[in-house]
Amino acid sequence: MSLNKSCFYTLLAALCAFCAFFASCTKLAGWGVLLWSSDDPAVPSGTVLPVYIRSNINQAWVAGVPEEYRAGDSDTPDKFEIPLKQMEVFGSKSAALKRAEEFAQLAVTYGEALQDGLPLRDRPDNNARRVYRLRLGEFVKLLAKTEGTPAISSTGEPLPGDWYQTLTRDGTIGYCFSYRLRLFEYSGGALDIVQRTEEEQEEDAELAATLAKTWSPESYGAMIANNNIDLDMLSQHWGFYPGQDTGEARLFLKDMEADKIIDKTFSYTSILPNGARAWRFDGASLQMQLRSENALAVQYTESGSATRTFLFVTLPKDIDDIILQENALRSSLFMRIYNQGPLFSSANYGSLTLSRNGSFSWSGFDLLIPHIIPASVQGAGNVVMRLYLDPSLENRYAGAFTLQFSGGRGADVDFLYSFENQGLRVEYIPKNCLDGVTVLRRDTSPTIIYFFKGGDAPSQDNDEVLIIEE
Repeated sequence: MSLNKSCFYTLLAALCAFCAFFASCTKLAGWGVLLWSSDDPAVPSGTVLPVYIRSNINQAWVAGVPEEYRAGDSDTPDKFEIPLKQMEVFGSKSAALKRAEEFAQLAVTYGEALQDGLPLRDRPDNNARRVYRLRLGEFVKLLAKTEGTPAISSTGEPLPGDWYQTLTRDGTIGYCFSYRLRLFEYSGGALDIVQRTEEEQEEDAELAATLAKTWSPESYGAMIANNNIDLDMLSQHWGFYPGQDTGEARLFLKDMEADKIIDKTFSYTSILPNGARAWRFDGASLQMQLRSENALAVQYTESGSATRTFLFVTLPKDIDDIILQENALRSSLFMRIYNQGPLFSSANYGSLTLSRNGSFSWSGFDLLIPHIIPASVQGAGNVVMRLYLDPSLENRYAGAFTLQFSGGRGADVDFLYSFENQGLRVEYIPKNCLDGVTVLRRDTSPTIIYFFKGGDAPSQDNDEVLIIEE
């Protein structure tokens, strides 16, 4: 008797569970708008569906198949599962219908990535954080057209296209600029997305790390290693820009050998493996290879089959931070000279007055015209602390500066300087004593000028003259 009673209660519990499950599948939990078209059954995105349950185990909604998509086929189920992120669910049918109406313009519009590595970002801005990287040929669902920061090409021109909020098949939502998307309409059936192999994923990871770095000319690395910063070069932001967001790679640098600027843009469709730690830009005569974690060789073919190779490096700091730090250093060096004056005078070479903003005025320098100072210049300009000393000169001089005179051509005049008890000692540097921004040596017949503090210089015949030092 007790056994029969136990069986009765077991059957009763099972019946209650079945009834509860059946009730949950017949009572609506809400209404949803399908964001990503279903393959089987073939229900297009934008369709409003009755929603019965949410399965946290399967991470899916259980929704009903509308009658019009059953087509009288008895094999078509009346319910199916939809991944949670591929449907928006509302508490009422009217709310779902309103959302479907808003979504109607893009309901069946998808995009195909025309470039491997095309990023989705967390905001409609090319500088925003990347949340996903599309494979070449991967599809996204367009959710909404939105306003954003204009996308700029490597030549500085705005790119044609619009920003869209997009959804990937795995549920990632981000923003993508449409310049490198092929937009198309799709209302059902299978979307073929080729899955990557583990080997391809590893290659992609190394490529992604390479593309994420900022690549500057090799000369930048030497500048920073030697602490000889040429702001005229650095501020140009020369470099190699792979253009993974636009499909346009850019080489922008100064060819020191040919003494000309190279500014080349290469349009490509994808970046493909081309050997060990090497890639080629499909559709362009451009290749790149990692020489080390922080060194990259970039090669392209010119007309006539001539091949050019340039080396680029990553820097320990952001270029703008390096420029800011260098400007602060130069300002401190100038202020040390300024605090020694700011008014200096010479019996033979006139009066030199410095201002806190880095400008100067100089009168009475007629004896230096034209062999040092061009006759066409005005007696004013700016003091630029752009020069560095060769180690052989560091014990004898405090530094070097350039006087950039207003007016006239070739109006930059360079001087070594050292501090004296009574003022400032400066020495003219001919251009042949310079290597870029480094003073290599003194002139063989140096012109030395003693500037005394204040407005009245001692009246001496040997105040400062052309001095020959062995």
